[in-house]
Amino acid sequence: MRNYLALNHIFRALADPTRRAIVELLCDRDAPVTSIAEPLPMSLATVTRHVQALERWGLIRTHKIGRVRVCWLEPQALDRLDQWVACQRSRWQRSRSRV
Repeated sequence: MRNYLALNHIFRALADPTRRAIVELLCDRDAPVTSIAEPLPMSLATVTRHVQALERWGLIRTHKIGRVRVCWLEPQALDRLDQWVACQRSRWQRSRSRV
């Protein structure tokens, strides 16, 4: 059940298009919150709330350096998602081969 709870948090986080955009940006590089906010059509405060949600749910990590909060992806969260998808794909392929 614990693994499903973590997975539920990941899916909940990625259900929002803004949070997906943040994750996509962080796939390319670590970035301060202000840089993440630049291309997004919302206030810095709103982006900060999305960043906090992603961090709370374990998809990203942040660290404050002086006055700048830098964000980066947490690869373990994406690994959990990848493992779940691979397991479901394998189950589906086995069920299809029996038909």
